[in-house]
Amino acid sequence: MLNEKVAKAIEQVRPSLQADGGDIRLVEVKEDGTVMVELQGACNGCPMSQITLKQGVEAFLKKEIPEVKSVESI
Repeated sequence: MLNEKVAKAIEQVRPSLQADGGDIRLVEVKEDGTVMVELQGACNGCPMSQITLKQGVEAFLKKEIPEVKSVESI
């Protein structure tokens, strides 16, 4: 159930990343509330990607889904 919620929320974030030439792929939702994602395209290796990940993706997911504790990239 949590995995489905996270997948739907990531679909809401994806267009803003794609607009800048990047993308995001959900890898895993761990039982402790950690969400593992892979940043792709322009996001992969971008110096701003950690800020995007934490202040953008993680903040949005935490707001939408209180069970999410953190978002980490692989």
